[in-house]
Amino acid sequence: MCTQITIRQECPADIDYVYTVVKTAFETAEFSDHDEHNLVNRLRTSDAYIPTLSLVAEWDNQIVGHVLFTEIMVGDGILLALAPVAVIPEMQGKGVGSKLILEGHRLAKKMGYLGCVVLGHHKYYPRFGYQKASVFSIVAPFEVSDECFMAIAFEDNALRTISGVVEYAKEFFE
Repeated sequence: MCTQITIRQECPADIDYVYTVVKTAFETAEFSDHDEHNLVNRLRTSDAYIPTLSLVAEWDNQIVGHVLFTEIMVGDGILLALAPVAVIPEMQGKGVGSKLILEGHRLAKKMGYLGCVVLGHHKYYPRFGYQKASVFSIVAPFEVSDECFMAIAFEDNALRTISGVVEYAKEFFE
């Protein structure tokens, strides 16, 4: 684990650094459209954007990671989508992504959000409490493996009244 990592809210001066971090993190990723850096920029201009939940990880005064949570609709409820989380290759596997995700969850819960969905690796996200979204009757708006589309309730039974198809911000599909 990388203990000297600082997690903080992204500020306007970080935008170019975050763009590079996200682009670099996904350059050689097998399951990627390699457009995540542009997605982050598009989401910053969307109604779904929550500045408080756009977080950077700093190590040695350099941004080495980023995570973004945006609002989504599921039925009549508002949840979050985690997308993307990015860590520069040389810092991957050192706990940076975990710190970003956990701090995002902490802040989101404090802000009153009930839970979050993620489309991601089925062996990575369960360590944070994510389960198949289908367990919560939450459905992806596109065809995807059940084991890769996951959700987390920030408190026990928080998602018991939420169900339906996820409505992502239109910027996800541009």
